[in-house]
Amino acid sequence: MFAVPLSENAELRPLEPWQASEYLEHIERGRAHIDAWINWAGLATDLDSARTVLQNYADRQAADTARLYGIWLDGTLVGGVMFVRFDAKGGTCEIGVWTEPAAQGRGLVSSAVRHLIDYAFTVRGMHRIEWHNRPDNLRSRAVAQRMGFTLEGVLRESYLHAGVHQDGEVWSLLTHEWKPQGTPTA
Repeated sequence: MFAVPLSENAELRPLEPWQASEYLEHIERGRAHIDAWINWAGLATDLDSARTVLQNYADRQAADTARLYGIWLDGTLVGGVMFVRFDAKGGTCEIGVWTEPAAQGRGLVSSAVRHLIDYAFTVRGMHRIEWHNRPDNLRSRAVAQRMGFTLEGVLRESYLHAGVHQDGEVWSLLTHEWKPQGTPTA
């Protein structure tokens, strides 16, 4: 199976429809934490909807418009990273992340994001990668800063989350700003 080591006891792997049960268990463990920031956890509320989420990303990967990867820590799915959008022709994509609390503070998300950035720029020839987050999501903001993204602006009340219109920050990283970290494997 394809796996990229993120640390001594963690790895990055594709997250696919056949893993719907494991994915749903992960979402249930992290639902309150994930839902506090993004609408991601609410997409999977039972096995069928979990399978649908993963199948949608598998279909989008087949169309080369998105990709989805899980982060496993000690053999347990604890989070993930994704190309939310992937426009190979236009040379732009967006990276997104999520975790349950067990994955925080270990550098796993940063390591996984480095692999996606390397892949996008080095293998796929992307020109621009975007990162979107709420201004008050300091952990997400910190990853963008560590990776060298530039804050381009704030989209005021640009999306609805939990019944409240939220501001969204837009960050970007251009290919000439990135220094490859190693062999891209995404």
